[in-house]
Amino acid sequence: MAEGAADTPTSEAQDELRHLNRLARMRQRRKDRTTSVNYVSLEPRAIRRAAVIVLLLFVTLQLAEWAFSQLAKFLFLLLLAWLLAIAMEPVVAWLVSHGMRRGMAVTVVTLILIVLTVGTMAVFGGLFFSQLSQLVQDLPSLVAKAVSWLNRTFHLHLNQSQIVDKLHVQPSQVATTAGTLAGGVFGIIGSLVSLAFDTFTVIVFAFYFAADGPRLKRTIGSWLPPQQQRIFVSMWDIAVAKTGGFVVSKVILAAISSFAHATFFFAIHVPFWLPMGLLAGITSQFIPTIGTYIGVIIPVFFTVFQTPIKALWIVIFATIYQQIENYVLTPRVSRRTMDVHPAIALAAVFVGAAFFGPIGALIGIPMVAAVIAVIDTYGRRYELVPELRQMERGEAPLQPPDSPSEPPSSSGKAAPLRKAAPSRKGDTDASTTATVSDAHA
Repeated sequence: MAEGAADTPTSEAQDELRHLNRLARMRQRRKDRTTSVNYVSLEPRAIRRAAVIVLLLFVTLQLAEWAFSQLAKFLFLLLLAWLLAIAMEPVVAWLVSHGMRRGMAVTVVTLILIVLTVGTMAVFGGLFFSQLSQLVQDLPSLVAKAVSWLNRTFHLHLNQSQIVDKLHVQPSQVATTAGTLAGGVFGIIGSLVSLAFDTFTVIVFAFYFAADGPRLKRTIGSWLPPQQQRIFVSMWDIAVAKTGGFVVSKVILAAISSFAHATFFFAIHVPFWLPMGLLAGITSQFIPTIGTYIGVIIPVFFTVFQTPIKALWIVIFATIYQQIENYVLTPRVSRRTMDVHPAIALAAVFVGAAFFGPIGALIGIPMVAAVIAVIDTYGRRYELVPELRQMERGEAPLQPPDSPSEPPSSSGKAAPLRKAAPSRKGDTDASTTATVSDAHA
């Protein structure tokens, strides 16, 4: 017994010693791991291969940038042609559904567009450009009248010549522009050959895009697997239907608005009534939120310093027409098209103008409409929770579960939740859960 008792401390000491050694080795390995340096060896062949790959990527990027800079205008014309083909698609589809062949339907629609455009320019082109030329010539005197009115009304001391210089509307600066515009529409087309060539390019490619749309869709689909072909066809049809309807509805509303404003401006003898009417109609439809105000402010600016009563009539007419458009015209014209949020549409206008100038501002919204149509179709959405659903309806938000809706009792404690009697035997648990949830809500 004495020997056994003497061996016990020795065995415990050995175990403790082994444990200490183990800890020491772990600390040493940790120290070696933190202080060790890993060396990477690169073979000369790998270095040469990496250098060649980087050089090829750089050269490819430079070539792509150069090619895009050279083809940017042509690609933009293709984009305009595609949008025009989409705008023609609803009418073409209607003609095809009534028995006309697609090629003939596209030809008829294209000829109608050309005849309407040429006829409109032949009737109003000379008047439009002559009024536009006179408008440019009258800008310096108009700015001078505005500055004089501000100085007289608000007792300011603005310098007319400095303001005219900063706005670049001096008579010598606008003389060249006015002389060019005064030549009329046929003189401008004759001098600007590039404009005619660009227009011809857009019309030709729009015709091919509209006529060979199904063939182009089949060609692109043949490069995709069967499952992706179905997705591609759905995306194509949705984008064409929604975007085409959107463009057509905006063009129709812009034409009606331009005609109405130009007629009213002519009736009350507003100077430059035709350019002002077109400006009011186009900006109100293709520049969201602020376009309506731009189309009204500019005619008011050209009349308020001469006959203020005309400016008042313009504001009244624009207000009445805006209500008619919102509640009568837009629901009927745009009932089959999509709606774009004003903030997104305004951002699309700014981005399009930054990339492509004034024309980009007009086509920015249709491009965004196509993207939103696809996202709305294939984007995944979830059911709203009760709190968000109440906010969407405009109701008061739900209280958190730890804030019972029942008033506290006289003792300061919350009233206990009462279980409702179930209507059927099998509804006991469900009724209890619903009652508790309603009480918390």
